[in-house]
Amino acid sequence: MKFGGTSMAGTERIRRVANLVRAQAAGHGKGENEVAVVVSAMAGETDRLVNFCREANPLFDPAEYDVVVASGEQVTSGLLALTLQSLGCRARSWLGWQLPVQTAGAHARARVEAIEAPAMLEALERGEIAVIPGFQGVSADGRITTLGRGGSDTSAVAVAAAVGADRCDIYTDVDGVYTTDPRIVAKARKLKAVTYEEMLELASVGAKVLQTRSVGLAMKAGVRIQVLSSFIGADAPPADELPGTLIVSDEEMDELVEKGLMERQLVTGIAHDKNEAKVILTRVPDEPGAVANIFEPLAGASINVDMIIQNVGRDKGETDVTFTVPQADLARAQALLEDRRGEIGFNRIITDSKIAKISVVGVGMKSHAGVASTMFRALSDRGINIQAISTSEIKVSVMIDEDETELAVRVLHTAYGLDAD
Repeated sequence: MKFGGTSMAGTERIRRVANLVRAQAAGHGKGENEVAVVVSAMAGETDRLVNFCREANPLFDPAEYDVVVASGEQVTSGLLALTLQSLGCRARSWLGWQLPVQTAGAHARARVEAIEAPAMLEALERGEIAVIPGFQGVSADGRITTLGRGGSDTSAVAVAAAVGADRCDIYTDVDGVYTTDPRIVAKARKLKAVTYEEMLELASVGAKVLQTRSVGLAMKAGVRIQVLSSFIGADAPPADELPGTLIVSDEEMDELVEKGLMERQLVTGIAHDKNEAKVILTRVPDEPGAVANIFEPLAGASINVDMIIQNVGRDKGETDVTFTVPQADLARAQALLEDRRGEIGFNRIITDSKIAKISVVGVGMKSHAGVASTMFRALSDRGINIQAISTSEIKVSVMIDEDETELAVRVLHTAYGLDAD
């Protein structure tokens, strides 16, 4: 079981979480369950700790930054263990270095390499509930590390894989995965199940339910995930009766469809992301190596580039190159490219942060033509201009003006027949 920051925001909510954990451990009258719980810091706490680091030293050492920000999860894991004990449960906290959760890579964005959990497994077999702080681990040289924003999802999936859990229930402030953001489209439907591949695409193009890395890890390790709400009443059905959305393999999805528990949809969901920025480099030399000169420095600075378009040059021997980067990296990308102006040989940089990426995702696209043309026609009929397009086997994304985001999402949700009756 994993609980996010809003679920852990204060002692009253922690008590609600403790009751959910106790009920799951008791098995709802179906025999006891072995339960491990991964927790996030209280909502807003990590931001508060990050600000302390900036005030102490704007050029902070990432290793010491990790020591500070990892403390948020340490507090909530101890508080949940204490609350469970007050309810008569046997519980204890296991910090990242105690399991240990071994990580590699840079501080503040480490990757989970392995979790050694024999001592915790023994405790689970004895009927003890394990409470584990998410987001943190320990490096090969014994330093505390953190996994980057949303890292508690990855911690939960990694723990589930390490202990061979039947399922990893991720409790959040939504009650499942929807066809699109229900705050934008009132007729959005909750999905009973989504494949790993579809969830990976949805997470990578703006659906904020799960962190991308956690889905990738679940897919690799074969961990079944369920997304459900922690804001449920005491009379709600137990998690074992699957009130949320399951994230499963293609094989399990096929079984659900065969049993009539799921309909096979052409399109699973519509996602949007306003955190992108567009960069245009004009009059780039149209010659081998020119594009490599643009993107190598960005890759070296760990700036992710998404959509890339190389336009036909206005003049012979020159071309315009358009691409998108995360909005937070725009200033850094611009500075890096300006530094390399002579090497790249472009004329000028034009940037635009008032754009949005709208994506249509569905595993049904693999075997059906016409998904992209439906998207283009639906947007055209409403006068929405497409500035760039990118595709994968199960996704079509377009770049549009930010002001038209909500309209585009609603139009596409209707065009693909996703509106609830």
